[in-house]
Amino acid sequence: MLLTLHDVVLVGLSASKLVAVVLMYRINWKKLFVVVAIMTTAGMVLQTYTLPYPMATWFLPPQTMVSSYKSLNGSTVHLTETLSLESAEQFQLVPTAPVVSLNSSTELVKSVPIVEERAQVSPRKNPSSRRRRKNAKIDKTNEQKVVFHPPPPRTVPTRLQRYIWSLPPDEALLFAKREIQNVSTVTDDPELYASLFHNVSVFKSARQLETALYVPNSHNIRPLSIFLRDHVNMIAAKYPFWNRTHGSDHFLVACHDWGPYTVNEHQELSRNTIKALCNADLSEGIFVKGKDVSLPETTIRNPRRPLRNVGGRRVSQRPILAFFAGNMHGRVRPTLLKYWSDKDEDMRIYGPLPNRISRKMSYIQHMKSSRFCICPMGYEVNSPRIVEAIYYECVPVIIADNFVPPLNNVLDWTAFSVIVAEKDIPKLKEILLAIPLRRYLVMQTNVKMVQKHFLWNPKPVRYDLFHMVLHSIWFSRLNQIQISVS
Repeated sequence: MLLTLHDVVLVGLSASKLVAVVLMYRINWKKLFVVVAIMTTAGMVLQTYTLPYPMATWFLPPQTMVSSYKSLNGSTVHLTETLSLESAEQFQLVPTAPVVSLNSSTELVKSVPIVEERAQVSPRKNPSSRRRRKNAKIDKTNEQKVVFHPPPPRTVPTRLQRYIWSLPPDEALLFAKREIQNVSTVTDDPELYASLFHNVSVFKSARQLETALYVPNSHNIRPLSIFLRDHVNMIAAKYPFWNRTHGSDHFLVACHDWGPYTVNEHQELSRNTIKALCNADLSEGIFVKGKDVSLPETTIRNPRRPLRNVGGRRVSQRPILAFFAGNMHGRVRPTLLKYWSDKDEDMRIYGPLPNRISRKMSYIQHMKSSRFCICPMGYEVNSPRIVEAIYYECVPVIIADNFVPPLNNVLDWTAFSVIVAEKDIPKLKEILLAIPLRRYLVMQTNVKMVQKHFLWNPKPVRYDLFHMVLHSIWFSRLNQIQISVS
């Protein structure tokens, strides 16, 4: 509430002082009235822009409507509750976990329950209202209403999902396409603004079928291979470039472990295209040494500052002979721990780095304090520790049979790394100690020199990793060209 100048005068002065002021001074009542009117108007305008509710709510409390809609295939569920403004101020809506209800074999309706909690309002300080506050606490306990919903039950696949999951990938996609083509037209959707879509009915149906086609925790690679095959066929039908060389002047980049296996459904893609892969495994028969390119798997710990912490210590400040820490998966790492975990002070071999160790020395500090960094394969032959070792100027020790080191068609890895066969893990320390100090110093210096070729810069720099990958792909294509001898 605003205090006018007249109110201030009445509060600040006693009755006797007010009479004295009136007698001693002449007051221009017209000017005083204008000043009070201006201050009152300014105060109301200020409240209009600063209060959370408009001025109209002081006189006519509107009705607040809260609605929730979830619709699939034309079925709509409405959750509607009408609250007055007073109720809206006293209650706050707290979303909980969604409740899943299965209405039919083709409908999956999710409704979000509403939990009403009485908002805590700080009581006014009034020393004479002790009994009133006591009663208010009792009323607050009795009046608090919480609509509790039990945790959602375990989601059960619908009949449609079970049917689609039982189909082979090709038939499942054909079924989805037929369903989308035959979908009924919807012009008024409560969730989506139809004017923004070419056809909102097709979008809704496709989205539902997409959810039905997805199999949680599936490791079936074939649908991805089929998608890539169809995409290449579309490119070959639409543009002349693929057919000109049957894909020999195209390249595919994939750093996921599944990368090599996604090309199996397309013969030309698998045989002719240059594959730039992190999983450069010769034993699978997919990666072809000399034609394909081995990508260096890289962990960027700080995307805004990708070169942070790059660099290492002098050899004299590297007391640890060899270091490894990481999760236990694949065939090599458990063997490495079996022979070297807690067996030798010079061989710091761990699973996940223990807290008692990391409190004293972090993972990066371990690599910067080690002469050799062990880089065993995981599920697949590649490992980001190879690049990490180069970043921290630690000589990488690669343990992965049939692995083609990154950028192998350009770089000589024997100059700055050690490659150990998996069967020689029990002799690992013996192999490392057999390297003369002079040879090690040359290798460690070469690691420093090769480091610039493995750096990701915010803006590509000449001879950095971006340019090295592109050069390796171009060089691989160059090696495929046959020069006829006249």
